[in-house]
Amino acid sequence: MAARLKQALAQGRVTTVFCTGHLCSPKLVEMVGLLGGFDAIWLDQEHSGLTLAQIETATLAARAVGLDAFVRVAPTDYATVMRPLEAGAGVMAAQIRSARQAEEVMSWTKFHPRGQRGINNAGADGGYGTVPLADYLRRGNANTFVALQIEHAGAVAEVEAIAKLPDVDVLFIGPADLSQSLGVPCEWEHPKLWGAIERVARAAADAGIHWAILPLAPAHARRCVDMGCRMLSLGFDVWAFAKGVRAVHAEYAEFFPPASA
Repeated sequence: MAARLKQALAQGRVTTVFCTGHLCSPKLVEMVGLLGGFDAIWLDQEHSGLTLAQIETATLAARAVGLDAFVRVAPTDYATVMRPLEAGAGVMAAQIRSARQAEEVMSWTKFHPRGQRGINNAGADGGYGTVPLADYLRRGNANTFVALQIEHAGAVAEVEAIAKLPDVDVLFIGPADLSQSLGVPCEWEHPKLWGAIERVARAAADAGIHWAILPLAPAHARRCVDMGCRMLSLGFDVWAFAKGVRAVHAEYAEFFPPASA
C-alpha cells in the first residue's frame, strides 16, 4: 500500500525507487532492500507481463525488508488495477491519455465515498481477513499509493485537471514515451520535452502533489529535483545486471578476450 512512501513524500524528502520486471524475483527484491538506500520497489507488469503470483511474492519480499511496493499496470480494466492492491502493493497507471481516464483509474483504487473498489479484506492488504472491514476501508483509502504516468501529449494537455483529481499521489513522467508522443523521440534536451516536464512540475506544485521521473543521468536528476521532483526511479533490473557484468569485465579485463572490432 506504500504508506511509508506516501509519508516520505509528504515530508518533502527526495525518494528513490528501483524497478524490476524481466528479472523479477523475491530474492532480487530482498537484495535491493538489504543493500539499502531505496524507499520502494516498483514492479513492471506493463512491459514484462508479471503474473499475480509473482506480484504477490515480490510484494511479500518487499515488506520483509522494509520496502514499499507499487505495480505499473496498463489500466485497461478494473481487475487489472485492483488485484495488485489486494496483494499489498500500490499501483502506477501507465499511458494515461486524459483526465477522464485518470479519474476512472482513481475510482477503481478507492472505496466509498471516493470510488467503488470491490470490498475484500481477505488479501494481504486486509491482513488476510484479520482487519475489520471498517478499518480496511479506511486504511485502504488513506494508505493506497496511486501514481499516474504522464507519458503522452494528451496527458500533458490535461495535466492541470489530472493533478487536481482527489487522492492522486504522484505524476510519474516517462521521458522516453513522452518524447516519442511529442514527435522528438529520444531527444532528451529538446525544448518540447523540457517544456512538457516543466508543465507537469507546475501542475503538481499547484495541486499540492508530487511528481516523479526516471532520470537519464545524474545531471538530469539534479535538474528535475531543482524543479521540485521528489521521486527518482534509479534503474531497472536489467540495467543493473548489465552494469554489474561490465564492472566484472573491467576489473578482470586481462582474463577476457578483447572485444571484436
